[in-house]
Amino acid sequence: MGLLTAGALALASCSIPNDPAPTGPVSTSEAPTGDAPIGEDTAQSGTLRTLAAELDAPWSVADTGDALLVSERDSGRIVEVLDDGDVREVGRLPDVDFGGEGGLLGLAFKAPNRLYAYSTGPEGNRIQRFTLAGSAGSYTLSEPRTLLDGLPAASNHNGGRLAFGPDGMLYASVGDAGRPDSAQDLGSLGGKILRLEAAGGVPASNPFPGSYVYSYGHRNVQGLAWDADGTMYASEFGQNTWDELNKITAGGNFGWPEVEGGAGTQGFTDPIAQWPTDQASPSGIAIIDSVLYLANLRGQRLRAVDLADPARQRELFTGELGRLRDVVPGAGGNLLLLTNNTDGRGNPAPGDDRLLAIPAPGMG
Repeated sequence: MGLLTAGALALASCSIPNDPAPTGPVSTSEAPTGDAPIGEDTAQSGTLRTLAAELDAPWSVADTGDALLVSERDSGRIVEVLDDGDVREVGRLPDVDFGGEGGLLGLAFKAPNRLYAYSTGPEGNRIQRFTLAGSAGSYTLSEPRTLLDGLPAASNHNGGRLAFGPDGMLYASVGDAGRPDSAQDLGSLGGKILRLEAAGGVPASNPFPGSYVYSYGHRNVQGLAWDADGTMYASEFGQNTWDELNKITAGGNFGWPEVEGGAGTQGFTDPIAQWPTDQASPSGIAIIDSVLYLANLRGQRLRAVDLADPARQRELFTGELGRLRDVVPGAGGNLLLLTNNTDGRGNPAPGDDRLLAIPAPGMG
């Protein structure tokens, strides 16, 4: 099979949702369930601080060092969160193709002034780079420079997470866009984690020469993070059985669609942790002090995993905040949580959607 780069990518479509409404009870380990109202500063599982409210289907948070930027999936806006809780529009991406799980998805910032965005365009999903001009309170966006276009897109399974690794490379998750076999095909960028140079080129150190592919056999990765030792982790949506947390290695094959969850099958890398799909749907992830935090959509909880012993886990805010789309490290040991109840699948509460801050709870 030939290895595919930026020049010849295909557009795919699919009509099967990967994040349906819950079909049964969701188990909990710590936090109480229910629809109790959330106060401005507290919730049942810990102290919360609201940084911004009334966001429109927010998807990703990027920290510039002096400001927080949030992408809105269905409006195409990138907004800046101000100190008083207000938000202002930094820019609106052109030619975004909205619908289903497509739209404006992941953001990543690289100092001093580069902002990267993953969005659905007329030719499929794409990765674009912008210059961020001005300073906190007055940021504006340049016209985009498209680094990679024509990535597989559909009404679901778009991937969409962007993150810079400790090696300075840009990593991007691309879903299988409803074509499961593409995840095992090294000639397709669907069902993969990609690795790009900051300017958009293919790194010479990638595991498959001339290809952006870093790892494959993925269904729909929406979380990327690294620990202090530089080990990479990714969260992944399963189909009907298991959602996954994987330790990512260069060139690794993570099994989809041949296996879902741990199977002990030769040639495939098993997840380090897995959960029934009605308890998870893990999206964004963050790591602080060797604890990995997962924002769960369908599972409506923040899950903490001890990376020294992944079987040791903790669940917080179960049923309190609704759907959680992203979690990122914040200043001073805090976590930033992004709710996602206005995306068409949640039940918005007053003030939704919100960007929240909480002291990182650790393993308790």
